[in-house]
Amino acid sequence: MDERDDAAVVTWLRLARVYHQIQQAATAQLRQHGLTLAQFDVLAQIGADEGLTQQELADRLLVTKGNISQLVDRMAQAGLVERLPEGRVCRLALTCRGHALRDEVLPVHELLITRQLSGLCREDRETLRRLLRDLDRTLGRAGQQPAVPGR
Repeated sequence: MDERDDAAVVTWLRLARVYHQIQQAATAQLRQHGLTLAQFDVLAQIGADEGLTQQELADRLLVTKGNISQLVDRMAQAGLVERLPEGRVCRLALTCRGHALRDEVLPVHELLITRQLSGLCREDRETLRRLLRDLDRTLGRAGQQPAVPGR
């Protein structure tokens, strides 16, 4: 393996380690509110754009419609999400309880993110955002995963 390959592997490993640490902290924090990371993602997405279909939500979260269907079923049973029939599709909306939980958790989660990135100056955060966007696009073009629009 030449020096260039070593750098790529080390970079990939570092990225995986950082992702794991971020996910562990978020999972622990959300658990205190009775949520999984997937449930929080659903609350955040629907809360930001009421009326999404399950397919649109699945596309945004990079999962299958089947995964979303099961997750939304459980969240509907918990009284957090409701399906609103509209012709041949169902639109998703947060219930009052879902809005209240999202409003409670979102600021706490945003504070966690701010703290996690506090070791980087504004310029470094912007550089990191740009590099991750470029990597996301590269992976999307390579067919390894869909690129997330707008990021």
